Amino acid sequence: MADDPVLEHELEALLEREWFDVPEEFRERALISDLSEHERAAHDPVGWWEEQASALDWFEPWQHALEDEDAPFYRWFAGGRLNVSHNCLDRHVQAGLGERVAFHWHGEEGEQRRITYAQLLADVQRCANALKARGIGPGDVVGIYLPMIPEVVVAMLACARIGAPHNVVFGGFSAESVHERMAFSNASCLITSDGGRRKGRTVAVKAEVDRTMDDLTHLETILVVRHTGVDCPMRDGRDLWWDEALAAADPECPAESLDSEHPLFILYSSGSTAKPKGIQHTTGGYLTGVTWTFRNVFDLRADEDVFWCTADVGWITGHSYIVYGALANAATSVMFEGAPDYPHKGIWWELCERYGVTILYTAPTAIRTCMKWGVEHVRGFDRSALRLLGTVGEPINPKAWAWYWHVVGEGRCPVVDTWWQTETAQIMITTLPGAQRMKPGAAGTPLPGIAAKVVDGEGREVQRDVQGLLTLRQPWPGMLRGLYREPDRYLSGYWERFGAPNYFVGDAAREDRDGYFWVIGRVDDVINVSGHRMSTAEVESAIVSHPKVAEAAVIGQSDEDTGQAICAFVTLRGELDGDDSLTDEIREHVGQRIGKLARPRRVIWTGDLPKTRSGKIMRRLLKDIAEGRQLGDVTTLRDPGVVHEIAASMGDEDE
Repeated sequence: MADDPVLEHELEALLEREWFDVPEEFRERALISDLSEHERAAHDPVGWWEEQASALDWFEPWQHALEDEDAPFYRWFAGGRLNVSHNCLDRHVQAGLGERVAFHWHGEEGEQRRITYAQLLADVQRCANALKARGIGPGDVVGIYLPMIPEVVVAMLACARIGAPHNVVFGGFSAESVHERMAFSNASCLITSDGGRRKGRTVAVKAEVDRTMDDLTHLETILVVRHTGVDCPMRDGRDLWWDEALAAADPECPAESLDSEHPLFILYSSGSTAKPKGIQHTTGGYLTGVTWTFRNVFDLRADEDVFWCTADVGWITGHSYIVYGALANAATSVMFEGAPDYPHKGIWWELCERYGVTILYTAPTAIRTCMKWGVEHVRGFDRSALRLLGTVGEPINPKAWAWYWHVVGEGRCPVVDTWWQTETAQIMITTLPGAQRMKPGAAGTPLPGIAAKVVDGEGREVQRDVQGLLTLRQPWPGMLRGLYREPDRYLSGYWERFGAPNYFVGDAAREDRDGYFWVIGRVDDVINVSGHRMSTAEVESAIVSHPKVAEAAVIGQSDEDTGQAICAFVTLRGELDGDDSLTDEIREHVGQRIGKLARPRRVIWTGDLPKTRSGKIMRRLLKDIAEGRQLGDVTTLRDPGVVHEIAASMGDEDE
């Protein structure tokens, strides 16, 4: 993309502003337009959460809203009984919303499916009965390894309907990763597909799965969705075709009445530094949290809005804000199977136009990639329906925020920058779009019912504008209930450092003078140069603010003199080439933005950065390259060849 000096000037002007006001037209119609909810929740947080839980359909009421006698093994809405699948489907169909579209599905090659709530309920009931016919019931773990197709939602809701906790594995993970997660969770069933598609290529998924599953004697059923038509082996007695199993199943399956604390799902973390953590979430508290946050953070009008979260269902963002939060609110969503640049770099914006997307929720990495590709791909399509933008997954640098606001939203769509984790299950820190002004780069303030503080290493609250450790100071309904079969690891990882009820997030942060939280990044993403702590996100933001830079990733590289030195991997805009002169220019630019200590010791030019298929930059692999270590698993990357190209270029540099 050629440089656009007019746009650069406009973005620089925007970045001179500290605050951005919510457009008046939006605020006038907002569900929440002031901070009264924050005040009510602060006065009685447990009572406030009870009020939100009462909006769900319960089969039996709870006796105690919060049981904390065995903290940090908290219990929410104890004694209450409900079913997530019922709350996401049956109650809406019973209310006359059966013909409302639940999902507009768009396949990689342009296929389209329109799935209503009534159709989804019918498929979920048949799938639930197909699972029951294989002896699967409450407490039995079901693995799900599917691409972004409607069947993945059907499978999740069918599990929820019968009380079988699901263990979804991201479709971009390797067969070995699936095996690892099925082994850890002792899954009795796996739901997968014959094949998967990615940017015009087809891979044989089932055949790869078979290669690793033979030793799992507890895995008695594999249910296979016909998606791509590739041939795949089917083992008698174990393997069934999805369509045949559903066609043979009874069409009616009443939702099980489940205890509020019944496990809903297990979701494993990436396990980059240790074996994956099986994060457990339960039924009533989880659904309460994602239902309220979906409706109010996104200011949802379910009868008008079309919501699109670009994440994959295999991550917590997909669980909470593609599936459960969306369906519990009777929302209409877009589900897209493909990559953001296939069949062309404007496909996202084409889909926004085609389906009339009003709310878009995506990752900062994706925004920066779109910046790199150029505004022509965005402006070539009608985005006038958009009224709210959201970001998720990592801190967003101010320039990307300004581009998102100015180019994508045309200055009329509030941007909600959301901070949360797999462990928290729900959005925790953001700005409610009708009630609070926005600061580019700041996540915002804790939502109603959430208490957060920044503390030092001893747990003492630090002053405003001082960087420290982010903690959550009281329990909330959507919180994780433990790590699957690892209670000691749960205690040591989240609670031992500061003691319950103080949950150790693992992120560095600061709270500014206005009470807005700036989440810096993981504690191990903070670089210590001669005793000075600097966040990778802060240095990256400074580098990306240079007009010739499209994207950057920063790591701390071991250094005998300073402990760590800053190493920056930089992708330039368009066809620009890096040289020593530009290296000096960028170092000086960072020095001016942050200070001399923040200047990268080393700048490495890259055509791209190693990213997972969900768009997350794998800084761990960059650190392995810089330190000369053997590369870890690269099978989850969007393009594994990127790391080898970078490693080769660094080898040439060293020579």
